[in-house]
Amino acid sequence: MSIQVSELSKIYGEQKAVDNISFSLNKGEIVGFLGPNGAGKSTTMKMITGYLPPSGGQALVSGFDVSKAPLEVRKRVGYLPEANPLYFDMYVKEFLSFIANVHQLGHAAAERIRTVIALTGLEPESKKKIGALSKGYKQRVGLAQALLHDPEVLILDEPTSGLDPNQLADIRQVIKNLGSNKTVILSTHIMQEVEAMCSRVIIINKGRLIADDTLQNLQQRQAGNGYIQVTFGEPVEAAALEQLPEVTRVVGSEGNTWQLFTGNVEAVRKNLLQFALINNRNILSLQSNSQSLEAIFRQLTN
Repeated sequence: MSIQVSELSKIYGEQKAVDNISFSLNKGEIVGFLGPNGAGKSTTMKMITGYLPPSGGQALVSGFDVSKAPLEVRKRVGYLPEANPLYFDMYVKEFLSFIANVHQLGHAAAERIRTVIALTGLEPESKKKIGALSKGYKQRVGLAQALLHDPEVLILDEPTSGLDPNQLADIRQVIKNLGSNKTVILSTHIMQEVEAMCSRVIIINKGRLIADDTLQNLQQRQAGNGYIQVTFGEPVEAAALEQLPEVTRVVGSEGNTWQLFTGNVEAVRKNLLQFALINNRNILSLQSNSQSLEAIFRQLTN
């Protein structure tokens, strides 16, 4: 496993910022790490990277304990903090060269700098001072420094902050491509980004882990939150639809249109098709609406 967190805690005085959380991540996963402000997301990521010592528990990165082998961990982790730390008086290439020296890339530095500049779309601004860049391009510089040493694990805290829609689409594609051969933890408040990029979601609240699953499974677990709207060509009784497996509630609309509420949209879709076939009913339209990640997030954290 690329990352293994076991009963990890962080205590400040009498406050438990992170409270005994455990999870593991494999290579090739892009995981959305979510929680309200103050939930402990950034604290957890800082402990995984070795920037903060844990108060209890253990975090392993590629088999190395962050407390016992912090330098080995940092060789394998690329980290973009929420407050993107950059030297504004440096030029883009100068800054990346400085970071390459920190990672002791040696003769490989020049080629890696060219690679990450191309990868993050920094070519048009690569000869400017960082302080003269827009917020979006500063964010790209932060992502470039996180990628420079070709890490096995990427930890990105609000990586799309300040990007315009075109830049956002570009960086989203970069992160998705990186996720094919790296482990990526992505923290963001933009739920659409998680839905577009992540194969799995971890949610913490008040320092505690409250969800760890695929988005599809989370939608199914929140019973009754999704629905299918179906229009039949012939009359159908509500009682017959209420008998379908996985249906929690049936609401009628105009004509022969019905809304079937369920926690398992895909199962009800299949059952509806079978129902229509057995009862010689024509389905004129069939639309599904699974609960959004934003709605699930609000339910779990309120």
